[in-house]
Amino acid sequence: MKKKIEKFEQLIAWQKARKLTSAIYNVTNLSGFATDYGLRNQIRRAAVSTMSNLAEGFERGGPAEFHRFLSIAKGSCAELRAQLYVAMDVGHLHQGSFDLLMAQASEVGQIIGGLRVAVDRQRTTVNQTPRQTKPI
Repeated sequence: MKKKIEKFEQLIAWQKARKLTSAIYNVTNLSGFATDYGLRNQIRRAAVSTMSNLAEGFERGGPAEFHRFLSIAKGSCAELRAQLYVAMDVGHLHQGSFDLLMAQASEVGQIIGGLRVAVDRQRTTVNQTPRQTKPI
């Protein structure tokens, strides 16, 4: 029997997004990256947005709202991946750091995608449950 997840902190997607956010903050504190304020702030916001939307969507209570916030989180994670390319292209990241962060971000995105499918399935099942009518 599967355990019911009762807090957003129990979501594997959120836990991994939290680790990714920490790694992004660490790398953006390094020399060249730290002075590129626009890119530094944007990539940090995308990382924070990913984990925040997972939390907010979960706490909203219903599968439709959770699904919507999962979509937003997945989009923020894609934005972060795009910004990693920019960071590497302008010399803020070496290939090894890029590969590590990209692998983390890709994993988070895949987990969010899988969770989104599961929530959508649950949402669809709930909406298709036939209503019982009382005889008049």
